[in-house]
Amino acid sequence: MNKGKSKKSIFSRVNAWLHLWTGIFAGIILVFVALTGTLVVYGDEVIEWSAGKARYVEQVRPERLPVETLMANVTKAYPRVKLSEVTVYKNPGRTVRFRTFAPGKGLGFAYADPYTGKVLKYDRTANFFYVMAHLHAALLWHGPGGWIVDIATVIFLIELISGIILWWPRKWNKYTRDASFKIKWKARFKRVNYDLHNVLGFYSSILALILTITGLIIAFHPLAASTVKIFGGDPDTKWQKTMPKNDATRSAFAINKVLEQEFTRHPRQKMGQIWLYNLDSSGFYMVTTASKLGLKSAENAQLAFIDKYTGKDLPVPPKSLKGEYIENTVWQLHMGTWMGQAGKLFTFLCGLICTSLPITGFLIWWNRGKKKKRKTVRTVVTEKKELLVTR
Repeated sequence: MNKGKSKKSIFSRVNAWLHLWTGIFAGIILVFVALTGTLVVYGDEVIEWSAGKARYVEQVRPERLPVETLMANVTKAYPRVKLSEVTVYKNPGRTVRFRTFAPGKGLGFAYADPYTGKVLKYDRTANFFYVMAHLHAALLWHGPGGWIVDIATVIFLIELISGIILWWPRKWNKYTRDASFKIKWKARFKRVNYDLHNVLGFYSSILALILTITGLIIAFHPLAASTVKIFGGDPDTKWQKTMPKNDATRSAFAINKVLEQEFTRHPRQKMGQIWLYNLDSSGFYMVTTASKLGLKSAENAQLAFIDKYTGKDLPVPPKSLKGEYIENTVWQLHMGTWMGQAGKLFTFLCGLICTSLPITGFLIWWNRGKKKKRKTVRTVVTEKKELLVTR
């Protein structure tokens, strides 16, 4: 080391070592997890686009058929599928959407005309995003795959924190500001690659931290429970066991009426959703109304638990209900729906940057290794020449 250069502290050297070798160790997994997560961001929009004309009815009529009739029609048209939820739009021109799951075919959506009862389309585009989400969470390898992804996510958190420390200039002046905030596009590839890693890494760091931390909260149940408690909620779900059970001797309150009363209660909401996967065993409807409902999140959501036989609200502990909202907020932050389309765009761009960081970081390390090797070769050649001269 040159005498003019200040010696780095132990903390700086340890931080640099952690940033380098943890990144190289988990680099491939990190690229894969970031890429699959990025592909899911616009899943809801692609699913909507794929549905095409099936999203709208041919003609709006005065009376709607019961959702229960539409459920029977979908099951009749596609006997192998199981219905997991129904989404009804406040817009009378929209069809009713059923989320389905079929063995061997995975996730899909069926669209039914609420006035004629006709099943207009069964679309399996959603299954691509279902697979991507499970690759993102556990590499489609239940158990070990989840732990691999979780460990890689913890490593990425270390990478982000250590990267911010490495990025932070020792002195602030015009040169360090330009080097820290600007990409020199006209420079050589090595410099551009370094700037892509250093500068883009900084600009995406806050959102990347949010995505990483929320991902860990979703993955680790104790962490999720602690988060709910910190923000004043109750993660305990024992209250759900006290909810009424299915009673075959009683007639169920119509789903259409349940959704009508929820839209009346929350006039600004545009969509209503009811879980169907346990409808045969439960005596209540779990209803979510929102301005927009996605695969894993709900914007401006309002939850209600309705007695299946009376249509009346069921009492839910306030802290437990708050816990549900906190969990939804975590999902919104992780999926990028926290600020509508702007939030999704930022999350998508951040995902692309996070995908690139292990790659650009590896190239920085690789090029430095090659530079050191060339320097060593030159030194050996010079020494040999000096020996020949002295002889």
